[in-house]
Formats: sequence, C-alpha cells, structure tokens
Amino acid sequence: MTEPIRLLIADDQARTRQSLRAWLSSRLTLGEVLEAESGREAVRHVERQAPDVVVMDARMADGDGIEATRAIKACCPEVKVLVLSLYPSYRAAAMAAGADAFLTKDEDPERLLSTLSALLS
Repeated sequence: MTEPIRLLIADDQARTRQSLRAWLSSRLTLGEVLEAESGREAVRHVERQAPDVVVMDARMADGDGIEATRAIKACCPEVKVLVLSLYPSYRAAAMAAGADAFLTKDEDPERLLSTLSALLS
C-alpha cells in the first residue's frame, strides 16, 4: 500500500475515533481521514467522498452501524467496510449486511492493521 488511503472512521465515541486515527496514522500511509459519529453520517460521507475503506462501529447511539454498512454496500459496493464491535454476536449481522470484515474491539491491534492491509491489497 504505497498510495495514501482514504479512510472513514465511524464511531459514536470521539475518543475511539481519535485513537484509531492516531494509531492508524502511525502505521499506514493515510490521505484524507473522515470521521462520523453515527451510521447516517457515515453513509453521507461515503456518498459524497467515497473513501477506500470504512472502519465502522456496529452499535452507535444515532444510527446503527449494521444498517449503515448495508446502505454503503448498496450505493458504493467498491468501498470496503470493516465492522468493529465489543460483541462477537454482531459478526453474522455485519457479514449479512455486506461487511468485508469483522473484528472485535478486544482483538490484538495488529489484527486490525493486517485486516485493513488485506482489504486494500
């Protein structure tokens, strides 16, 4: 991955978005990084800016990440969506909605990096 990655981080917790952004920026060549605090906002960003990949929280206070994944894959199937959740029980719903990958938030952070790399190669 030598070209800068256009990334959207969708999570209703600002601290989580900022932490992911900082960590990924130190390990990947990022171009534009967008943030969304709801599933609805994530869909709007994808429709307007078509990032390469979305890191989507499964559950958010204002706009479900699973439904947002379904909407993103319907309008922009080329955009990769990696769904993150504290709860492994969301895996089946995320994959049924079209997610390209699913990880739990308690997995080794390097697994996030390797999964993103695989999605973008």
